[in-house]
Amino acid sequence: MPHRFYRTKLQLLLCLVLLNEMFIQLAALALAALPHVLAHGGVLSISIGGAWYNGWNPYDTPTGQTTIIRPWSSYNPIQDATDPTLSCNDDGTSGALQLTAPITAGEKITAYWNQVWPHPYGPMLVYMALCPGTSCTGVNSDTLSWIDESGLINGTIYNGFWGDGLMIADNSSWTTTIPTTIPNGPYLIRFETIALHSLPAQLYPECAQLMVTGGGSLVPTAAEFVKFPGAYSNSDPGLTVDIYSNEAQTETTYPIPGPPLYGSNGASSGSSPSGPSSTSSLSTTSVTSTSPTSAPTGPTVPEYGQCGGIGFTGSTTCVSPFKCNIVNAYYSQCY
Repeated sequence: MPHRFYRTKLQLLLCLVLLNEMFIQLAALALAALPHVLAHGGVLSISIGGAWYNGWNPYDTPTGQTTIIRPWSSYNPIQDATDPTLSCNDDGTSGALQLTAPITAGEKITAYWNQVWPHPYGPMLVYMALCPGTSCTGVNSDTLSWIDESGLINGTIYNGFWGDGLMIADNSSWTTTIPTTIPNGPYLIRFETIALHSLPAQLYPECAQLMVTGGGSLVPTAAEFVKFPGAYSNSDPGLTVDIYSNEAQTETTYPIPGPPLYGSNGASSGSSPSGPSSTSSLSTTSVTSTSPTSAPTGPTVPEYGQCGGIGFTGSTTCVSPFKCNIVNAYYSQCY
């Protein structure tokens, strides 16, 4: 009996040891995954004039998800300026149940990141892209345009107050105003935060679909148009700056990456000097020409056919009695 008792006790101890080892392994796996959740993230919701839009859940099945935010796949940062997912943190396509939010030019839009955003060192950037046709759904996000920027607000690169810090201070959110001068139409808006606490720099972009009304007619200049990838390079000073270097301790300007601001007459966005604010209003970007279509040429265009728009080279004359009507800066239609 005593021998059997000790054998049973030994078996129990062995089981406890095995269970303890399994627990340690599971805990290690959990801890290994935890930093990705705590340290990274993205835009989880958007508000416009009191209307709230929940964001995309990147680690859930896409089936049944419906939101104005384009699908995105990972909380992890993009660390290569040539990465093909740089436009919207995914392949650039719209969701199966994609929504579009209405917004009036001059209205504010706020993006909310997971709280509390952990990276206070780096710029905040917002871009917009005017989609061809009447909707951004089905349009790949390969042309984006600049709305506003906030880089180094005050202090030095080493210990100053950044746009990212302002975002964190404002409940991990960023608010921008849709310029009153942009043409009406369907847009992608791209919110981006760049973290400079480590190199390579960490880029976190997400996009949402908007339908802008009440706008103006200020078409961007050719210098204000870029593509993603393509707008940045891995050698951009704004992406390679070492904020912990000796030089950074006295440097008070930061070269924000990207194109010139919309409405800045094509001037370079250049450095972001420290001061009361380095936030500016919209600038737009794309690769299409900004020259308007020339005088009517070619055969007549049937009802509902395209008759104009930025980069359009076809006929601008509609079959009678229809007239060519501007839908947006990139698309005019006969009706």
